[in-house]
Amino acid sequence: MLALLLADARLPVAGHTQSAGLEPALAAGPVDVPAYVALRLRTVTRTEAATAVVARASVLAGEPLEEVQDAWAARTPSAAMRRTSRVMGRALVRLAPRVVPAYPDWPTLPAEPARPVVLGMLAALGGLDAAATARVVGYDDVQTVVAAALKLTPLDPAEATGWVVGAFAALAGLVDDVADLLHPHEIPARNAPVIEDHAERHAHTTRRLFSA
Repeated sequence: MLALLLADARLPVAGHTQSAGLEPALAAGPVDVPAYVALRLRTVTRTEAATAVVARASVLAGEPLEEVQDAWAARTPSAAMRRTSRVMGRALVRLAPRVVPAYPDWPTLPAEPARPVVLGMLAALGGLDAAATARVVGYDDVQTVVAAALKLTPLDPAEATGWVVGAFAALAGLVDDVADLLHPHEIPARNAPVIEDHAERHAHTTRRLFSA
């Protein structure tokens, strides 16, 4: 049940304020949304999912999370993307007492914890396995892009739902690739320079619907 809750777009953790970079991408030109979703699953989302999986393993092993946070930061070149992740991480920390009964026993988090680090911690305390942890991160990214597309473009919701279903195979591949990771140095560095450039430009514009 925790996995369903964490993957729910209505969860009040600022996810509704994000487009996963789709808004600046559309501002730069036409976007094939399913291809954009697939690109993210191969790159930045893979890094995020792996970070959450490794953070979960670190909590279960009683290891500090600072090294996981540092590994994530080193693999996230965009300052704007790091900042957004930390804002969402703070929102998840605030929500934690409501969703995880083991909240009082959680380990010490790094300063300004990134969203996947907090998600990994919640997964460990809430009893999610590694595959479910990765799946939550991947699915959340897919639905964030598609939900933003519905707000930013003239689009049939049925077509948008088809895009989500169409991403399931790539999402399953992501889960298979990262679910066995245990250590920070194993987190993949899958950069997407175009997405990162869009994020940096978007951070400095005042005419936008989404914060990122």
